[in-house]
Amino acid sequence: QVQLVESGGGLVQAGGSLRLSCAASGSGFSINTMGWYRQAPGKQRELVATVTSDGNTNYADSVTGRFTISRDNAKNTVYLQMNSLKPEDTATYYCNAVMKVYIGYWKSPADYWGQGTQVTVSS
Repeated sequence: QVQLVESGGGLVQAGGSLRLSCAASGSGFSINTMGWYRQAPGKQRELVATVTSDGNTNYADSVTGRFTISRDNAKNTVYLQMNSLKPEDTATYYCNAVMKVYIGYWKSPADYWGQGTQVTVSS
């Protein structure tokens, strides 16, 4: 069974920084893209940033220049460094991985999600 386990959320003042981590655990999987999404109360889940297995990154306009996504393929871990945080960044942040899982054969790639970690930015 494959799991994504997140850590690093919390409460921070506007202008501060936080670093989120997400590690994939289990066996028999191969990860393609990893990323972070967020969902604020009453709003739809939205893309924050993604990184492919060869390091290509993509960011939402709202976080470009403030957030940095990175990845350690050897540890199956993705990070999100968040700087210059704003109150509007307050949300539950979800780790996402597009991966194949081996169950006697390789299943088609699918989305896997972490449980979410709360980020609250006070003004």
